[in-house]
Amino acid sequence: MTGPLRYPWLVTDLDGTLVDRDLRIPQRNLDAIARYQAAGGVVTIATGRNERSARRYHEQLGLDTPMILYNGARVVDVATGNRLLDLRLDAAWPVVERHGLPDLPATVGVVGFHDLDAYLLKPARALAEYARRDQIELRNSPLPGCPTKLMLIGESPDDLTGVPETITRALPGVRLVSSEKTYLEVLPAAADKGSALRELAARSGVPLETIAAIGDNPNDLELIRTAGLGAAVGDGHADLLHTADVTVAPCSQGAVADFVNSYLMPPRPGRKVLR
Repeated sequence: MTGPLRYPWLVTDLDGTLVDRDLRIPQRNLDAIARYQAAGGVVTIATGRNERSARRYHEQLGLDTPMILYNGARVVDVATGNRLLDLRLDAAWPVVERHGLPDLPATVGVVGFHDLDAYLLKPARALAEYARRDQIELRNSPLPGCPTKLMLIGESPDDLTGVPETITRALPGVRLVSSEKTYLEVLPAAADKGSALRELAARSGVPLETIAAIGDNPNDLELIRTAGLGAAVGDGHADLLHTADVTVAPCSQGAVADFVNSYLMPPRPGRKVLR
């Protein structure tokens, strides 16, 4: 006999956490998630991607749970398409467009996200790899309205030197997060994965202390702080490693599987579970 799950909800980041550098979910992760679900566990995705980009992983896992998207700016009930949370840059966007984007280095490209689409706002060579990686089409047409987020992408981390200061000079009220070394995301001030998790948990009647979460980059900090048990991927950012309750295997070795097997599954006879 096995006991009930101490953490019946698992919230996982995608890139660099559940999904490896080849953009695949390692089989070890798939197997562990299947065991966790069979034991009654509920799995939710929290990512910087939008619906179109994240959906293939949601479907591969056979999930019917809402997704936390755009690093917490949006929460979508995938079954109905209803947006449980939908934040936008609103008044910040015209200011950033006029005074922030023109001052960016030539090597930094900018993509704006509106509804389900991605729009090319400032071309740069790095954007081709980004579009391929996330499997998105960049529309070369004006934004039809206020974006949910802006993605600033360089070819190397050095390309982004001084860029946060450029954006905050134009508008101090936005939120800047880094989801990769060459990515800088401009989000609504109230958007983060932790706040989105609070909203989703409250709607679902799930106590935060019964939720486990795992991530690898600074955009996951609020997520792992908000959850009852927060894990950092072993080869994740130093800020995550210093903040998390536990550290698990590197992404390529099945970080999510290590988290599930070591901390989330109920103990079996003769099996020691770390806490």
